[in-house]
Amino acid sequence: MSTTTIGTVQRPAKPSFLARLSQSRNGLGLLFLLPAAAFLLCFLTYPLALGVWLGFTDTKIGRPGIFIGLENYEYLLHDRVFWISVFNTVVYTAVASVLKFGLGLWLAVILNERLPFKTFFRAIILLPWVVPTVLSALAFWWIYDSQFSIISYVLLKLGLISAPINFLGDPVNARIAVIAANVWRGIPFVAISLLAGLQTIPASLHEAAALDGATSWQRFRRITLPLLTPIIAVVMTFSVLFTFTDFQLIYVLTKGGPVNATHLMATLSFQRGIPGGALGEGAAIAVAMVPFLLAAILFSFFGLQRRRWQQGGGD
Repeated sequence: MSTTTIGTVQRPAKPSFLARLSQSRNGLGLLFLLPAAAFLLCFLTYPLALGVWLGFTDTKIGRPGIFIGLENYEYLLHDRVFWISVFNTVVYTAVASVLKFGLGLWLAVILNERLPFKTFFRAIILLPWVVPTVLSALAFWWIYDSQFSIISYVLLKLGLISAPINFLGDPVNARIAVIAANVWRGIPFVAISLLAGLQTIPASLHEAAALDGATSWQRFRRITLPLLTPIIAVVMTFSVLFTFTDFQLIYVLTKGGPVNATHLMATLSFQRGIPGGALGEGAAIAVAMVPFLLAAILFSFFGLQRRRWQQGGGD
């Protein structure tokens, strides 16, 4: 009598979670994003959420606060200094951004031409951007000094003025002075970014337009500017964000003076929250900046979706 042995079919072992994750393209991408997500969560999301929460409390330095709702924001609605800082911030951002764009585009067009020592000039232009902001502010603080200003010295020697200019002690002069310092620091970022965009435009387009009899201005208006518009949108968005949230330059030069003439929302938020001890009020001022920043980001985002901006044609 013979016996037959029936073998059991063994199923392959189920791959582990890590093995399946390593074979999944989307899962592996998410795994690589985890460190960046954790970094943003700890150093961006948490401080932002904490700032929003503090804006609804009466927290002071050294004393935990209680929830007071919109009282801080109601107080700001009737705070004259806050509205002065809003006006200063809008004017500072608008004027500085327009000047940085105009001068930066002009420099980018010049540096895109065939010039001797072009690489050297490109490196020199980057210096204001590379120098730390505090060092730049200290240099401008000496340039604007009421007694030892090099600008006043030269103008006095030329006989154009009869007394040194009070750059940082007069409200109008102080506003102009801080805008000039911000423009000096911000031009390199705009110029180098736009220069990179100019170098992506095919030279054949300009050659064809020149053969058709187009002038330099017509080539710039009809070819260069439309193709450069997406880069302009991104560069100006970052420029507006950097300028709107400027703190170091203003705080070192004027600390918001004279008589609040140069107080920005960022400097006022710091003054009320840290030296003034009213963390809740300072946080409320900082949160009030968010709608302006979101408006700049959304303007760039929706603008870049338009075909006219992307291709230089109609929607």
